[in-house]
Amino acid sequence: MREKLRERFLRDPLPRRLGGLAATLGRISSSARNSTDPNHVAKLLDEAKHLIEWTAADTDPETAAELVRMQTIITLWQKARTEASQNPQQRLLLSVQAKDWSDKAVDFSGLI
Repeated sequence: MREKLRERFLRDPLPRRLGGLAATLGRISSSARNSTDPNHVAKLLDEAKHLIEWTAADTDPETAAELVRMQTIITLWQKARTEASQNPQQRLLLSVQAKDWSDKAVDFSGLI
């Protein structure tokens, strides 16, 4: 299933892929703040990590470096998922961070 998502995602032009990443990061922000299902946030984190993997190499070096930093921190959030999902302050921190990432991805896309 991930391979089909990857193929479909890579058919889009780079700005649209970055916009899709921004949308996923926005859903992480909203879900981290509002969802009671930690598995939903975990799936979105995994999706964002893959979208970055499939996109970063096609961007300029500065954007790629920022995307890789995002991916690294997403991996850390995944490792701390169990504890973070139980802590409202940690969920809020992830929400704020994901919103910031989403805004950056929109900027990178040039769509707005």
